[in-house]
Amino acid sequence: QVQLVESGGGLVQAGGSLRLSCAASGRTFSTDAMGWFRQAPGKEREFVAKINWTSGSKYYADSVKDRFTISRDVAKRTVYLQMNSLKPEDTAVYYCALDPPGSSWKYWGQGTQVTVPS
Repeated sequence: QVQLVESGGGLVQAGGSLRLSCAASGRTFSTDAMGWFRQAPGKEREFVAKINWTSGSKYYADSVKDRFTISRDVAKRTVYLQMNSLKPEDTAVYYCALDPPGSSWKYWGQGTQVTVPS
């Protein structure tokens, strides 16, 4: 089993920045990628960004490209999401997820709230 614990959410004014962290723990840790998703009130959960654990290749949703940066610390089993130029439409609960081999996005964190008032 793998546990994911997110931190770093909060309230920030439009144009501001936040950095989310997600630490993975557990006896067995094997993953193809880690990523971030978000869910705004009344909307479905959507993909935000992911990073390939081995190569470090990064992928972003168009809505966050050039504003958000995903990174990882392999030794710490931690993934980060640096969010800059935040907009009210970025308001959502942000979830960290782990994509183990053979099982798409099997593990999820509890979520952390990001609020950008309009």
